[in-house]
Amino acid sequence: MARLLLVEDDETIGAALARSLTLHGHEVVWSQDGAAAVREGTRAAFDLVLLDLGLPDLDGIVVCRDLRPALPDAVIVMLTARDEEMDVVLGLESGADDYLVKPVRLGELHARVRAHLRRAEAGRHEPPTELGDLVLDFASRRVTVNGGELRLRPREYDLLARLAANPGVAVSRDVLIAEVWDENWFGSTKTLDVHVASIRRQLASAGSVRMPTIVTLRGHGYRLDPPA
Repeated sequence: MARLLLVEDDETIGAALARSLTLHGHEVVWSQDGAAAVREGTRAAFDLVLLDLGLPDLDGIVVCRDLRPALPDAVIVMLTARDEEMDVVLGLESGADDYLVKPVRLGELHARVRAHLRRAEAGRHEPPTELGDLVLDFASRRVTVNGGELRLRPREYDLLARLAANPGVAVSRDVLIAEVWDENWFGSTKTLDVHVASIRRQLASAGSVRMPTIVTLRGHGYRLDPPA
């Protein structure tokens, strides 16, 4: 059973989502405004957050930025009725890992939740991988460089781990989206590029010369090259 924080101000939508998620075996805490969500996130642990961006008191992107440091290991999924790509990009850059466009289809919601939680569980039994000074510890989901930890978001970690599983091998965009997000992904693949850009920034800021490099393969996908 996973512990979920649902942030939704609409009474009808929130009640329906909370009921459905509970019936699927999850413990659900439902907050109806941004301030309440931030309070919940700072005083208790959650495995996953479903965050509506259109809240009455705070913009959902602001709430996401406040929740991310409080819940560094939780998956944050935005629920948005906004159809402009820039809103999605801003949400992902604020700390979210995924998004669903409202009205949310319950089948897709549950599939996405299961996929995120399954990936978090799967890595706990894999041995660490070393690529130069970069070490991925799958059991703890930690990425370190010379002993210092990189604070990757859950989907950033999953993306780096997928590329690191086959260093030097090209991985297509379709495969990355299917395996890191969901095989039934319906959203824009822009989320992949945003996450790659964020990982690159963090690898560069680590200040090590023996680091792997994420190479863009135009028209195909990405490849993680080990340090020479």
